[in-house]
Amino acid sequence: MTRIACLSDVHGNRHALEAVAGAVRAAAPDVVALAGDYAVNGADPAAAIDLVRELEAAGALVVQGNTDIAVADGDYGAAYPWLADGVPESYRTVAEWTAEAIGPERLAWLRRLPAERRIRADDGTLVLVTHASPGSQTAGFDPNLDPSVILDRLGRTDARVICCGHTHLPEVRDFGWKLVVNDGSAGYVFDGDPTASWALLDVVDGTVTAEIKRVPYDALAAADAVAARGLAGDVYRAATIRTGKLVR
Repeated sequence: MTRIACLSDVHGNRHALEAVAGAVRAAAPDVVALAGDYAVNGADPAAAIDLVRELEAAGALVVQGNTDIAVADGDYGAAYPWLADGVPESYRTVAEWTAEAIGPERLAWLRRLPAERRIRADDGTLVLVTHASPGSQTAGFDPNLDPSVILDRLGRTDARVICCGHTHLPEVRDFGWKLVVNDGSAGYVFDGDPTASWALLDVVDGTVTAEIKRVPYDALAAADAVAARGLAGDVYRAATIRTGKLVR
């Protein structure tokens, strides 16, 4: 058996990541994978990145998310390609604040992260770790996608299992030939449950089982810290953390 823990979309929320990291350690996985978006939006991006790097030093596989590009390179077109009419000033402001808050060395680390990692389970089952979907850090498995688009995105990898985040909506979707495990968000979830989410997979003799896990944390403290920062858009970010629903 190979046990894999997946988490993503920390978004600078140290409180949530600490809670998830504790739950992951208790599950004793063989592999820990982190699928991007570590810094922007939350009030503690440096602390969040430092904890991610501690996990990496202990053997975790870490990939880059789209907002990591915004922070590390200021490339808003690459980070938010769906905003064809222009990236809101609040997005730019928080990315610039985050870049300054984490400093040059952490920025260099974010910049070096790969877009994807592959895990080969003991039985040979291939698991792809990516932020949004195979080959893309921005085109995710949104719940309302046209089936033809889903099939196209599934077909871009030979992996049996795709572990991802990006949508902030945790779910496990079995398409028969492929299994998509979206771990949701360890810090900025959108499904109305203001707890942190992650995913646990067991691979046994070609059979994959996956479960979304939820971890309570002090969401009010995390929200208050964002609100106290006072950047443009922080009132909405704080409300999102506090309620577990996207507020904008």
